[in-house]
Amino acid sequence: MATPEFIRRLRASAGRQLLFLPGVTAVVLDDADRVLLGRRADNGRWSVIGGIPEPGEQPADAAVREVHEETAVHAVPERLVLVQTLAPVQYPNGDVCQFVDMTFRCRAVGGEARVNDEESVEVGWFAPDALPPLEEFALTRIRRARQDGAPTWFETTVDTRSMGARPIGEGAAPA
Repeated sequence: MATPEFIRRLRASAGRQLLFLPGVTAVVLDDADRVLLGRRADNGRWSVIGGIPEPGEQPADAAVREVHEETAVHAVPERLVLVQTLAPVQYPNGDVCQFVDMTFRCRAVGGEARVNDEESVEVGWFAPDALPPLEEFALTRIRRARQDGAPTWFETTVDTRSMGARPIGEGAAPA
């Protein structure tokens, strides 16, 4: 993933220490219920589309922007699928980041899927029963996005039931 300019400026003063950042993921579906995936240039693996919102950018807008920048597909956000703080990652250059991922289910409304920037080496539409090998991160998001009427999933370490609260999200490990 290309490093946004605002993060380069932060790194100039913060060094390689942990940055806690927002991240967005888009699970894009077409009218045939196929899923849009990109094969990443950095690791060669297929995955859902994602990136980092710019300062002041709404997360749903960032998801739509990332889809178009990476695949040339025009999409509209339909709903928030999940919110989850991910484990910290250390990049080969030593930078450490931890992302709060907001995953959106999006609907393709135009454009032809193609490699549209340097972040992908291949882009394609896949039927849910014919997905290429994917990491659990992508599989979980695809499953949740395809569940019509499902509430937004979130992870919590607090047992809200013991406090008499009715859970809004499922609050358990992603299925």
